[in-house]
Amino acid sequence: MSEAPRTSTSRALRGALLVLSGATVIQWSAALVRPAIVAIGPAAASSWRFFLGAIVIVVITRPKLRTLTRAQWLGAFTLGATVALMNQAFYQAIARIPLGSAVAIEYMGPFLVAALAKRSLRHFAFVALAGLGVLALTRPGGGITLAGALFAVVAGASWAAYTFASHRVGGNTEGFGGLAVAMAFAALLTLPFGLGSTHVVLSHPSLLGRLLVVGVMATVLGFGFEMQALRHLTPSIVSVLLALDPAVAFLIGWLLLHEHVTAWDVVGLACVVLAGIGVTYDVAKEDIKAAL
Repeated sequence: MSEAPRTSTSRALRGALLVLSGATVIQWSAALVRPAIVAIGPAAASSWRFFLGAIVIVVITRPKLRTLTRAQWLGAFTLGATVALMNQAFYQAIARIPLGSAVAIEYMGPFLVAALAKRSLRHFAFVALAGLGVLALTRPGGGITLAGALFAVVAGASWAAYTFASHRVGGNTEGFGGLAVAMAFAALLTLPFGLGSTHVVLSHPSLLGRLLVVGVMATVLGFGFEMQALRHLTPSIVSVLLALDPAVAFLIGWLLLHEHVTAWDVVGLACVVLAGIGVTYDVAKEDIKAAL
């Protein structure tokens, strides 16, 4: 085996491990934040997550702000804005519907971007398969509310933008300085939603500690894993692995939140995951061919 294929395989495996690690940490943090959402509401919980997570990552990385170019500042702001909207909408969704269902609907955002980029009969078939999967998940009596589903759709659209914004910031900056600045922007944008709950959080150390753990897990570790993965792989290849996010969410929801999973949920999840893998695998093959 030549050195180039071996290096390529190593990068792919490293990227795959980073994506799956990020998915696990982020969905785990979503399960842990549930009590905080009940206590102070989803908008405030998201705000505190960014505020505490941003403090930690800024202290750790100490980004050199004076060296950032205009393009790097713009990239960091774009990433911060998209991730702020994504998380605000996602927390609103999981406050109303099961975690696994919310992530499955959310994944339709980046999935449709990849599927409709190449308008082939094969890809339209995958879109139909994913659509059937979402119908199975959102069936009457499935625990899905209209408001929860709509928030998950908004989170999905933001997720699609976040993937490309994260890839751009990761490529334009070294280390995690760009991510730290982006999370600081996200914290500033969501700060107004958390101000009203300051007295509640500060008067309950256990709640503050939970939010700190969630902030570190999601904002520092989760996004850090994903940005590092996007330095090894293209966004389209990462999307192949992101198709497993709904499966990870269902598993964590079942194990940690004791959410009931029915046969219809399994069918819907399988349709969404298989469609996502099929579409993004096709796109990834084209990226690999273009790189050779």
